[in-house]
Amino acid sequence: MFPLILANARTLLTPLERPEPVQGSVERLAHLLHIQPAVIDIAAVGTTLVAAILLGFGLRHLCRHYARRLTQTWGEFFFLLLEPLPIPLSILAAVYAALEWFSLPRRWDRVGSEVILVLVIVVLFYVPAKVITLFLHRARNKQPALERVTQPATFFVRVFFSLVAVIVILQNLGVHLTALWTTLGVGSVAVALALQDTLGNFFAGLYLLADRPINPGDYIRVEPSGPEGFVVQIGWRSTLLRSNQNNMAVLPNSTLAKAVVTNFSFPEERLVVPVQVGVAYRTDPRRVEKLLTEIVRELAEEGFDGVLKYPEPAALLNPGFGASTLDFTLNVQVRRLADQGKVQSELRKRILERFDREGITMPFPTQALVLDPVTLALSRREGLAPPPEKRETPSGV
Repeated sequence: MFPLILANARTLLTPLERPEPVQGSVERLAHLLHIQPAVIDIAAVGTTLVAAILLGFGLRHLCRHYARRLTQTWGEFFFLLLEPLPIPLSILAAVYAALEWFSLPRRWDRVGSEVILVLVIVVLFYVPAKVITLFLHRARNKQPALERVTQPATFFVRVFFSLVAVIVILQNLGVHLTALWTTLGVGSVAVALALQDTLGNFFAGLYLLADRPINPGDYIRVEPSGPEGFVVQIGWRSTLLRSNQNNMAVLPNSTLAKAVVTNFSFPEERLVVPVQVGVAYRTDPRRVEKLLTEIVRELAEEGFDGVLKYPEPAALLNPGFGASTLDFTLNVQVRRLADQGKVQSELRKRILERFDREGITMPFPTQALVLDPVTLALSRREGLAPPPEKRETPSGV
C-alpha cells in the first residue's frame, strides 16, 4: 500500500509531468485511503501553507544574515528591503497554488482570492514605504543630529502608506466608504476645533524637534518672567524643565515656540560669571585689578571644580565710580551654569581674605543729611532733633 501512496503523492507534487489532472489523483488517493477527498484537500492546503511559512522564515533569516554582513553598504539596504517580504510572498504563492491545484469549495475559492488580493496590495504599498524609511534611517546614521526629524518622518510615512493601503483594500473588497468619508469630513472639523490647542502644541513640537533651538540637557530661561532650568525632555505636546530646586515645570510647546528663550548651553556650556567688587576711593585701581586676577588664577591652579584657566579672567573698573566706592567687575570663566553659585561664593571669600591682608578697605555706603535752619528749628521744637551744643567761651574775651 505504501508504494501506491507514495506514487499518488508524487503525482500530486508534480502535476505537470503527468497528463492526469490533480483532482483525479486526489480522488484516487482518497478512494485508496477510504477517506473523503475534501480531507486530503484540506490537509494538502494546510501542509502547503506550513511549508510556505517555514520557507519564508528561512529566507527572512538569510536576508537578515546578509544584511548584517554587508553593513554600511547598498547590499545592506537591499537585504533590509527584502527581509520582511519572504513570509507574505510565500503565503501568497501557497494560496495561489492551492487554488490552482486543488478543488476547494467555492467559499474557499472566494476567501483565497481575497487573501491574494490583500497580500498583493500590502506588498505593493510596503515597498515604497520601506524604501523611504530606509533612506531616512541611513540619513540618521550619517548625521545623528537628524534623529529628531527622521523619527517623526518615519512615523508619518508608515501611517500614511498603511492608511492608503487599508482604503484600497476595503474598496477592492466591496466596502463602500462614501458614508465614512462624509462622516469623517464633518467629524474632522469638530475634532480640529476641539483639539486646536493640542494640534498647536503638536506642530510646535515638530518645529522644536526640527529647528533644534534647545536640546535635552540645555539650561534655558523663558522670558518674560518664565521658568528656567534644565531641559529634560521635548515631547510632542510639552517640554519638561527641571529647576535648580529640583522641581519639574511643564511648558506647552506652543508657549515655548512663541517665547524669547535664552539658551545658556548654546553654542557651548562655558560662560562668563561676573563678580562685583567695591573698594575705597584713593585705592590704586591697577593694584586691585592685579589682585583680583591673581585670586582667580590661584583658584584655577588649585583645581577648584568649575573654574577654567582659559580664557583668562579679566578685572575691569566697571561700572566705575560709585556713590562711595570704586566698583570693579571680575569676569571669570566657569565650566557650566551649574558651577556659577559655588564659584562666586568661593571667590568672594578669598577676595575678603586677600584684601584684609593687603590693607584694602571695602567701605559701606554712608550718607550725610543737612537740614536748612528753618527745618532744623521746627524739628527741635517738636523734639525730633537734639538741641544745639553749647560751646564755652574763653574767659576774658
